[in-house]
Amino acid sequence: MSMSRREFAQLLGLAGAAGLLPAQGFAAAKQITDPYEVENFGNVRLLHMTDCHAQLLPIYFREPNVNLGIGSALGKPPHLVGDKLLQHFGINPNTLEAHAFSCLNYEEAAAKYGKVGGFAHIKTLVERLRESYGREKTLLLDGGDTWQGSGTAYKTRGMDMVQATNALGVDIMTGHWEFTYEQAEILENIKAFNGEFLAQNVFVTEDALFEGADEYIFSEDSGHVFKPYTIKEIGGARIAIIGQAFPRTKIANPARFIPDWTFDIYDDRLQEQVDHIRANEKVDAVVVISHNGMDVDIAMANRVSGVDVILGGHTHDGMPAPTLVKNNGGTTLVCNVGSNGKFVGVMDLDVREGKVQGYRYRLLPVFSELIPADPAMAALINDIRAPYLPWLTEQLAPADELMFRRGNFNGTFDQLICDALRKVNDAQVSLSPGFRWGTTVLKGQMVTMEHVLDQTCLTYPETYVREMKGSELKLILEDVADNLFNPEPYLQSGGDMVRVGGFDYVCDPTQDIGNRISEMTLDNGEKIDANKSYKVSGWATVGARSEGADIWDVVAEYLRDRKVASIDKLNTPKLKNVDGNPGIMDYPA
Repeated sequence: MSMSRREFAQLLGLAGAAGLLPAQGFAAAKQITDPYEVENFGNVRLLHMTDCHAQLLPIYFREPNVNLGIGSALGKPPHLVGDKLLQHFGINPNTLEAHAFSCLNYEEAAAKYGKVGGFAHIKTLVERLRESYGREKTLLLDGGDTWQGSGTAYKTRGMDMVQATNALGVDIMTGHWEFTYEQAEILENIKAFNGEFLAQNVFVTEDALFEGADEYIFSEDSGHVFKPYTIKEIGGARIAIIGQAFPRTKIANPARFIPDWTFDIYDDRLQEQVDHIRANEKVDAVVVISHNGMDVDIAMANRVSGVDVILGGHTHDGMPAPTLVKNNGGTTLVCNVGSNGKFVGVMDLDVREGKVQGYRYRLLPVFSELIPADPAMAALINDIRAPYLPWLTEQLAPADELMFRRGNFNGTFDQLICDALRKVNDAQVSLSPGFRWGTTVLKGQMVTMEHVLDQTCLTYPETYVREMKGSELKLILEDVADNLFNPEPYLQSGGDMVRVGGFDYVCDPTQDIGNRISEMTLDNGEKIDANKSYKVSGWATVGARSEGADIWDVVAEYLRDRKVASIDKLNTPKLKNVDGNPGIMDYPA
């Protein structure tokens, strides 16, 4: 179903009467009452979404209050939160737009404006954006992290999201968590996908080439597993789209699932690819659909010339405007459109005389109460969910406080997971990965099994219990902190700090590896001894498979017994040398 401008105006009139729409917001600059009215510009429209993490239904999602920028990233997008983010982008506080892009007054604003995302609502918006511009002049690009993050994605091995993206009309995608299924499953899903799956930086290993890899190799000459780029003729222009999959997949996720494939940034090969396309394909513009993470994309834009636009993902940064990076080839626009289906990016390009002459960009928050659901997509979602509803809808415990994840350090839902690991597995200490995906539960809402799955549902969910020395715990914290705070973006892998239960510590993000973590102290006040062993429980090991229960069953058991979703103590570290950093606000320590 598509909506006319009149129908949108009627809907928004009702919303305004109900007090949902503020007087100012992301539509205020044009003095219109329809925040989804996008003035057409140029001759090419690129619609962009990424990191939906298999969220088919509308959800709540709280933006971070901690997203620290260190070194040259200090004070620059995406490392801005709260008021500092609003000021940088000229967003008025206490508006619909302020709620979309920041965590300010989150609970009050969430109760007022409702949920975000949902594929049926995205479908309605995408159809309108295509039809109002001219369908033949638009492309819908998906930056990946689409097939993972929900119970139905786990049960269907990502095929539910292939069905949903086909119905949405995705033209091109790349990947990251897509590679946490088995090789054969990944290829089967790509075969069922109606669009093109691109990745210039994924190659077949030498061993696999030697043994014969015909069933999963795109090019025997280059060794590419997937098609590296495609050319689309739209709006009278030839547009090259290059895929850049997550380069650290075999470090951040289990290599055992994809033993025959190798990943890296490969910016030298990307430069060769861009140069080849520019010289031989007679293109007017070059676009990269990337899953590097925004800091890496900005660094890559400084090193690789000839790219007009990078539509990025992975780090879940909803940035209202592109970052302009000047390099030897001109200027590259770097965009990132958040996560969980919360935003759709609209990049309109004026492409004439062999190059990009200008652009207009809008990042549209998808407020599900302002956009009606597409009936066909809603029916598909119902069909996908129907076999699993008894599992998904089990009520576990009411939330006694806001349960969220996103932020550089512990969130309340992360703490709940850590507490469950300690209690159920009788451990002194618990560790939980700093994933950036995971939805939010408002205080007073019932936490269901689906909410738990939103936080934990991956393809290696097994828990473990083992003895670790204090020195090993420090090494883990130092390693993850370096991944997060290393001033060289190419040495970062995205994600946030490992979450901990049962102990506190001090972190100085400005130090180098080995010196960021200190004063590790158990909850009982005992200092953690480097040479002493502690009983530790965790989950999501990227090496050998663990043998414990699946993490969602551990958390569900804990909530059923506890009767309420709450935490007794937030094990968040005390921070040093971050005073005045615009990437932190309302931090408890």
